[in-house]
Amino acid sequence: MTNDGAASASHSPPVLLVERLKVYFPIRKGVVGKTVGHVKAVDDITFDVRGGEVFALVGESGCGKTTTAKAVLGLSEITSGTVRLALGPWKHAPVAWRGLAAAKRRKLRRYIQIVFQDPASSLDPRMSVRQIIEEPLLLHGINNREARIMELLDQVGLSRSYLTRYPHEFSGGQQQRIGIARALATHPEMIIADEPVSSLDVSIQAQIINLLDDLRRQYNQSLLFISHDLAVVRHVAGRMAVMYLGKIMELGDNGHIYGEAQHPYTHTLLESVPVPGKGRSSRRILPPEEIQPPGDFAGCPFYPRCREHLAQCLQAVPPLKDVGGGHLVACIRR
Repeated sequence: MTNDGAASASHSPPVLLVERLKVYFPIRKGVVGKTVGHVKAVDDITFDVRGGEVFALVGESGCGKTTTAKAVLGLSEITSGTVRLALGPWKHAPVAWRGLAAAKRRKLRRYIQIVFQDPASSLDPRMSVRQIIEEPLLLHGINNREARIMELLDQVGLSRSYLTRYPHEFSGGQQQRIGIARALATHPEMIIADEPVSSLDVSIQAQIINLLDDLRRQYNQSLLFISHDLAVVRHVAGRMAVMYLGKIMELGDNGHIYGEAQHPYTHTLLESVPVPGKGRSSRRILPPEEIQPPGDFAGCPFYPRCREHLAQCLQAVPPLKDVGGGHLVACIRR
């Protein structure tokens, strides 16, 4: 998979606009469940995804990537901020999930679909391959279902003889191909791929990534690719955002992030990527201090683990600032 699609998408209008998005979950204690604080899963992030583009959200587990994806899909309640989609009938008039009537929400879902991390748990074990792929076609009232099912099986590289089989009869890679076929069934204009290869054998990962890219190009789709693996993202995305504890630490195109990374956290992620013939770096990448800052912490969230922190880092969360060419960094040293 290559990331040369970024150039063609660079002048395309956004199909997804995320602005000042916050998703907080209450912390409750006591018999009556009194709210004593909040977990800031996503904390004031802004980014966009352009038509035909592959945009990646990168970071450690728990940084807020999947919660962001759920907010984009309208599956997580937004605390504040907006998520707007310019898809289908709303291509020229972006619409937000909040306040959208149920019928219109269902219609919008036809144009944005997701490929899940664990294909085994995302497929209903009681349903055959035919039923799994046909379900979204039925939900959205799409005709010529039989022809569409056969077309999808061919596109994802599965035999038509598999139609009567059940998920447990397939390997992880085949299960993920079924999940991809289901996601493509309604001709979506945007796909969210949430760690789509992390549970697969390394020998299968490249096949699935290449399949996603081939189908994206064929359908001229946008792809929001979520991953903790920078080695994979390097060959996938045209642009990417690096997240840490609900915030975006760095955002830019592939060349900027991998060639001119600015944020200390991005450096640590890059240092953790295995180098052929050398394995992983033996250098201690992150200090062993407390990872999660206290609830009333006012400074940079990465401060406790940063090798370059200053006293000023404790005073306020650094805003994202442009260091050139649309390369944004949230660090007072930059």
